[in-house]
Amino acid sequence: MVDNLLRPGGVRGHDRHMEPNTLPSAFATAVAPPERIEFEGLVLRRWVPEDLQARYAAILDSYEHLYPWMSWLAERPTLEQQREWGEQQLGPWPTPGSCNYGIFDAADGTLLGIIAVHDRLGPGAVELGYWCHVAHTGKGVITRAAGELTRILLGLDGIERVEIHCDQANGPSAAVPRRLGYRLDRIEPDEITAPAETGQGMVWIIERGF
Repeated sequence: MVDNLLRPGGVRGHDRHMEPNTLPSAFATAVAPPERIEFEGLVLRRWVPEDLQARYAAILDSYEHLYPWMSWLAERPTLEQQREWGEQQLGPWPTPGSCNYGIFDAADGTLLGIIAVHDRLGPGAVELGYWCHVAHTGKGVITRAAGELTRILLGLDGIERVEIHCDQANGPSAAVPRRLGYRLDRIEPDEITAPAETGQGMVWIIERGF
């Protein structure tokens, strides 16, 4: 799990918190990933208004699973907050600061999780954030989605590095980059913004040509 994926006004790798982005944009000089990606029985696609109820239900169903790691879930979100967030996803692609995807079962359209590409590391680098619906954990959904998105990102002109950030105590989140061949670049002090966080952040990195 990585925080701030669906907070009103914003979407870290279980998504943690969203700092203001004061760095130059990666996507200003790089090609953005596609709006829809289909592979291995999964579909990653940008949000549409019709996803509101499924997205809101997934958050509520997964609340107890997610809130220890996500600052934006200090309280249960409202449907109106999710509607406002969804409306922010309807403009140009990427939306400001991120490419936000739902992860869907290709066969029946079930929402399985959420993954995002955050443009907040400066030119040449992006960060992945994700979380899985509690009913679909342990099935490799996030590992497959993050792996495919990592492959696509490192094939784009202008993207040289992908990072995943998570708290040191967040074992399920850290397992994803470890499985995908990311290397643990460093563990560094980080602000505690959610109940289970330790204040020690892990930064996982993979680079073009790995």
